[in-house]
Amino acid sequence: MDDARPSARPAGTTRGLTAWVAGLALTLLAGCGAVGSAGPLAAPPAPSAAESAPGSPGAEPGRSPSPTRSASADPTPSPGEPAAATALAAARELEVKGRAPRTGYERELFGSGWVDTDRNGCDTRNDILARDLTDLTYRPGTRACVVTSGTLADPFSGETIDFVRGNETSTAVQVDHVVALSDAWQKGAQQWDGETRVRFANDPLNLLAVDGPLNGQKGDGDTATWLPPHRPFRCAYVARQVGVKHAYGLWVTQAEQDAMVRVLTDCPEEPLPTGAAPEVTAPAAGTPAAPGDDVPYASCREARAAGAAPVRVGDPGYGRHLDGDGDGVGCE
Repeated sequence: MDDARPSARPAGTTRGLTAWVAGLALTLLAGCGAVGSAGPLAAPPAPSAAESAPGSPGAEPGRSPSPTRSASADPTPSPGEPAAATALAAARELEVKGRAPRTGYERELFGSGWVDTDRNGCDTRNDILARDLTDLTYRPGTRACVVTSGTLADPFSGETIDFVRGNETSTAVQVDHVVALSDAWQKGAQQWDGETRVRFANDPLNLLAVDGPLNGQKGDGDTATWLPPHRPFRCAYVARQVGVKHAYGLWVTQAEQDAMVRVLTDCPEEPLPTGAAPEVTAPAAGTPAAPGDDVPYASCREARAAGAAPVRVGDPGYGRHLDGDGDGVGCE
């Protein structure tokens, strides 16, 4: 009788099957290793700076890189740096040049005495007295124009001065050109036309009622050569000089700028004074600057100290005793 067990598998067939199974196992193991090392949700590597730049290969369409704040775009000044609107900053911006010769300077090149720049019927001197003094009284018949008395809190000395108009008393209070006319002449005003000089000489920004003797002591000094004795006023005084020179494009000497910066460094937030005088036309000779102001100067020295020389017939302060040759112009 025949044996019932199955017959044996051919040897070639067994080796082929074994090889196929082994290959399948290796394939499965390789696939599992790849998934395990990187993970199906692993983030892609971050692009380089060049790749992320707009328009570069690899940049994401429609997306810009994060903005970077530039140090130069920061408007905040560095510590210790003055703000642009301060007198200190403006002082540093003034043009620095040498002083030009005083040759050719005459007071009348800036107008004949005081004029009525704002056309209110009063000359500039009376306007400044009315602005800077308190407890004012006026000459009757002058439409509250000619100041006859008042009290000045003098910024130059820090003292109080009683002003009384008169031949012997008017010079106790004088109207100072903060930037002296002669100083302006030597630092740019020679090139101006006559109208600009008249405007400058009567600009309220450039004028202060002050102690007469101290005004004479100042003369045509700039910041480098003269400062008010009253130290608390120095910052405001120098700031006003800077404001005037800045407004009119006048230059400064190196010594003057150094002195301005030195004073204003103690008050770096002192604001830059600004202002604009109205358009003016120099009056014809003989036109009274202030109605009813008929008190003459006692001497030409007094007229010059007040900045009014030369004085003509009809001008405030004119007197025959000032006009030696009788030509109608005194203190020539």
